Amino acid sequence: MVRRQQAADRAIRAKLRSPGHPKFQRHVEAAFWGQIAEGLLPEEAAAVAGVAQAVGARWFHNAGGMPPFDIKKQPSGRYLSFAEREEIALLKAQDKGVREIAREVGRDPGTISRELRRNAATRSGKSEYRASVAQWKADMAAKRPKVAKLVANPRLHAYVQERLTGQISRPDGTVVAGPQAPRFTGRNKPHRKDRPWTRAWSPEQIANRIKLDFPDDESMRISHEAIYQSLYIEGRGALKRELVWCLRTGRALRAPRERSHRKTWAHVTPETLISERPAEADDRAVPGHWEGDLLIGLERSAIGTVVDRTTKYTLLVHLPREEGYRHKETPKNGPALAGYGAITMKTALANTMSTLPTELARSLTWDRGKEMSAHAEFKVETGIPVFFADPQSPWQRGTNENTNGLLRQYFPKGTDLSRWSAEDLEAVAHALNTRPRRALGWRTPAEAFNEHLLLLQQAGVASAG
Repeated sequence: MVRRQQAADRAIRAKLRSPGHPKFQRHVEAAFWGQIAEGLLPEEAAAVAGVAQAVGARWFHNAGGMPPFDIKKQPSGRYLSFAEREEIALLKAQDKGVREIAREVGRDPGTISRELRRNAATRSGKSEYRASVAQWKADMAAKRPKVAKLVANPRLHAYVQERLTGQISRPDGTVVAGPQAPRFTGRNKPHRKDRPWTRAWSPEQIANRIKLDFPDDESMRISHEAIYQSLYIEGRGALKRELVWCLRTGRALRAPRERSHRKTWAHVTPETLISERPAEADDRAVPGHWEGDLLIGLERSAIGTVVDRTTKYTLLVHLPREEGYRHKETPKNGPALAGYGAITMKTALANTMSTLPTELARSLTWDRGKEMSAHAEFKVETGIPVFFADPQSPWQRGTNENTNGLLRQYFPKGTDLSRWSAEDLEAVAHALNTRPRRALGWRTPAEAFNEHLLLLQQAGVASAG
């Protein structure tokens, strides 16, 4: 009877592969993905969950950055838990009977009997019950994998892949491949200049356009999330992972939204928040309150920009590279030689703004870049307090953002900005300051700045800083 029952159990379930290392319990994986959702990196989340960093990195990579299950949904009490299986294993080791184990665990005797038969460990040549093996077998048997829609429908697969690829062609139809893309590793996105040329559609565009192209064919329907999952989740078998390079972000793994809120601004202290800035800076009636940022170019080149909120007068800060700089060859954790390290930036900015009259150098508002980590030393040297805008709030430095847009006419994106000398930057600043601005009643920033300077001199309060 027992042998026939075991044969019946094996008949309703395919042979399971070797478990290898005992699988981590679901609550451990849930803790890991919970920390990922909070914005932690895989290595950090693995440490919190109590697993090795390599295990956390593998979970994150294989799942495409997305939790493989609903981390908020708790397992139903209908099924045996790992704690109950541990209790069953202990009682079984004490030669307790099925009904006695059932009374101790609080389950039906039939449930205990099936558990001992179906999920027993048999690799040692005899039937033994171990909680870890039983839990692994139960998890494997509970899986109900579904065939991806893009796999089951070749026509839909061809439609989506054709628009994701988006090849560039000449007027005669010849395909232009563009740059040779590096080997796909599945972890980091390639450099912008190495990405292949494409006019690919986004998953949202594909999901909405397919309704217009096939209005009467309900089989030609797919959501943008299904396309993203087919791209990012390994093992779905629908789309090649390399197609993520055709997306506008080129991101090989999905990143949780909370990761963008990671508090990486240790240099921002409570007294330097923009809320602590003098109220007179908000109405733009008093000159001397400045906004600053960097223009970033190729190979870690940069130019500093500083704009007065009232007069729109612009100063450009020359940031030459330090001696010994080699692009992509600088030692890891070595000195900052790109030209806009904290100390280099502080020195260059102090040299530029120290020439301003004291009454026209009241404050400086910057974004949260690490180049201004030495703001305390800058304040000591120049007497100008530095305030930092809120995260992801460029409108709090709108004057500087708009001016940077104008400066892109002279320093386009994708340009090595280290080629320009300090004299060249002075000429560009002069051209910008002598350009009439509508906000100033079509006066130039230089005219508005000189008017305020003249008024201060007549009042006898202007002095060189």
